Amino acid sequence: MPHDIVNGHIGHNHAHPDHLHSHMHEADDAAELQVLTEQFIDGFIAAKDKMSYLRIAGVPLEIDTPGGGPSMKLVDVKLTTEWQVGTASPSFGSRELNYLPYPGEMVTERTNMGLIYVSIDAKHVTDLRSFLQHHSAFGKDTK
Repeated sequence: MPHDIVNGHIGHNHAHPDHLHSHMHEADDAAELQVLTEQFIDGFIAAKDKMSYLRIAGVPLEIDTPGGGPSMKLVDVKLTTEWQVGTASPSFGSRELNYLPYPGEMVTERTNMGLIYVSIDAKHVTDLRSFLQHHSAFGKDTK
């Protein structure tokens, strides 16, 4: 069935008023990325052979050095946990932030992973969320 692209969305070029479309929105993408990140980290922690897990997941053991030079080697995997205990946003007409601390039940935990690559001259940390966004988990392999 032919499709039209209108305002960045792909649509069908037919006029059925009861035809419904489902589009992935940014919030859905962020939620999917969060689930993928959590599952990846849980799998890594549980894996008996961490290197095999990384290989199966398609994590490169070597990457090109940004700007050229000797390739960088994966040497460390770093896990960090953050607790969001509030939010802050710009206040209208002021340079002060509008701060809203969360009550206990709203405090959320987020764990992330960093893939640490080194060369003789440099160190580079690849955030797991960036890795997942640009590889097969979202169908956008950019290798």
